[in-house]
Amino acid sequence: MLHEVLFALSGHCGGIFKNDHGEIKVASDLPFLCPSEVDLLNRLCKLGTYYKDFNDFIQKYGGTLSIKNSVSGPCTTDDIHGLYLKSFCRGLDRVLENYRIILRKLEMDVLSDEHLPVTHLVSFLQEYHILFPALASVLEQITSHKAHGCYILDILHKNAVCGLPIVRNALNRILFVCHGLLYKQLCSWLLYGCLNDPYQEFFVQVNSEDSGNVSTLPPQEEEDDELPILGVTGRQLQKILSLNTFEISSNLHRFALRADLLPCYIPVRVANKILFVGESVQMFENEKKPNSLDKGSILKNKEEDFAKDLHELSQEEEFNAMAFESLIDKIRTHVAEHLYILVVEDANLAGELRIIKDFFLLGRGELFLAFIDQTQGLLRGPPVNTTEHDINMAFHQAARNVLIDDESLLQRFHLGVQFKGTDKKSDSSASGQTVECGWNSLGLSYTVQWPLHILLTPSVLEKYNRLFRFLLAVKRAQIDIQHCWTLQMQYKQKPSNQEEVAKWQLRTHMAFLVDNLQYYLQVDVIESQFSTFMDKLTSTRDFEQVKLAHDQFLSALLSQGFVHMKAVSRCLHEILEQCSQFSKLLVNCSSPLSQGELSHLQFIAKNFQRQSNLLFTVLSSVRSHNASPHLAQLLLRLDYNHYFSVAGGQLGSY
Repeated sequence: MLHEVLFALSGHCGGIFKNDHGEIKVASDLPFLCPSEVDLLNRLCKLGTYYKDFNDFIQKYGGTLSIKNSVSGPCTTDDIHGLYLKSFCRGLDRVLENYRIILRKLEMDVLSDEHLPVTHLVSFLQEYHILFPALASVLEQITSHKAHGCYILDILHKNAVCGLPIVRNALNRILFVCHGLLYKQLCSWLLYGCLNDPYQEFFVQVNSEDSGNVSTLPPQEEEDDELPILGVTGRQLQKILSLNTFEISSNLHRFALRADLLPCYIPVRVANKILFVGESVQMFENEKKPNSLDKGSILKNKEEDFAKDLHELSQEEEFNAMAFESLIDKIRTHVAEHLYILVVEDANLAGELRIIKDFFLLGRGELFLAFIDQTQGLLRGPPVNTTEHDINMAFHQAARNVLIDDESLLQRFHLGVQFKGTDKKSDSSASGQTVECGWNSLGLSYTVQWPLHILLTPSVLEKYNRLFRFLLAVKRAQIDIQHCWTLQMQYKQKPSNQEEVAKWQLRTHMAFLVDNLQYYLQVDVIESQFSTFMDKLTSTRDFEQVKLAHDQFLSALLSQGFVHMKAVSRCLHEILEQCSQFSKLLVNCSSPLSQGELSHLQFIAKNFQRQSNLLFTVLSSVRSHNASPHLAQLLLRLDYNHYFSVAGGQLGSY
């Protein structure tokens, strides 16, 4: 009977032990067994049931992999799959090997002494009554959650955190095998920028919108997983990974983290560093030009050193979170410093940003003064087919007039207009009225040279373009009001009637508000933030810190320039629109004003008064300088002598 017990412990039935709905149990019609013996044998059979279930799981998921979940399309079955599941099965099989060894030893004991009691088997297998239920719980979690990829690591790690040494050690042994695959993927991603992930199991994935532009390695055959973990030289690994080809993107945002695949013991900050390093290496190796500034690798031929460090970590029995993060930091620091040298020093990022400031942020005010003067007639009305060509010719002529003779620089800028049919509504009008005006559809584009496209992405340039349109509207309003002043100076004599006094008082109020707004934007916001950003640029050698500082700089311009504050932005755009309408009226009006012109002037004054009052109300509502110091700064510019406050926020009274 002891041999029957050993067969049952191996997951097989016989004459005494039967399969009862998937469980191995003692047959119910045996008269020679007392109830206590049946209970004891059924307790042993429970181990046999577990062992049979484990073997069935390994045979089902540990063999040849399906290719249904390749990059050609999503998996069409609800069954679990993948390389991590296969590694889990291999680790589970290694854990069960100790159980098999004990069974073989017990078989030798039975052969040598046929009178051994069943309790001898019970004593040797006692610990498996603790281990097997824990392993069965892990399998149940994997199947019920349809665990995929690195999520399996998360399940194993959470179950390994327990006070039972035998369970903890067994799960750590399985984790060790699964981590071998993780380190392989980390090695290919961190050192060569290759996403070796045929079943989409890694926590770094291609963005969904770019998934059609990337191919990954075909599914590996079973023999590939038996390669020594990172036990290849850098040259050999490079040859293997060279099979993976990518179509190149123009920025570093083609990849993203998958939160559902990120193991809980790898912090998000570490995962972001892994993402940054792989993106940087992939971009550099695939996008560098033949005549680029840098001729070597972004890792400066340290791939083999870092591969050796990763291999040493992969050989540790338990995952060392501190050592892992330290190594990732080491690689990230190396990549970030090299990118800093490449982008900031070699490509002269500071000079490039000054160029952007001169053009997008109107740093060269004299250039846009000349440009606005030459294009007033072209852009007053709706754009036509020749408008874009004409304004670019005018832009180049204005640049030559202010002694900007760098043609190669000017060729990198291009002014474009949106034709009617895309969006007829004015970007600078809050009234919602349809305004077919060339100024409202004007935009500036810029050709970014490699490798500055890492920082100056299309989304970043679009934000600069939004600032450009707003700043240009302020500049135009200021020029229009100044032109009205020249008309006023032609008639220096004292105004003869109340309407003339009110007209020029309205111009004065408009000039006061627009001039202070312009000073606030150019000095308090742009110059101040640019100076802060340049200080950060020179105080670090970390590219990520530079990128963060630039993002903060751009965000500060958008927020402090009220581009993102809808209430203030609409109010300012309406004020600027009223200034332009006032200038147009004065340039074309008769003297004295006709009844229709007088009514139009009163309408402009009323709108300006209402919007200036609204602006003052919004600014005055901010009492805490710490909450919105930029709003308080603009209020200080407008109300430095409390004239605005005394007037109750009323400007433009007619």
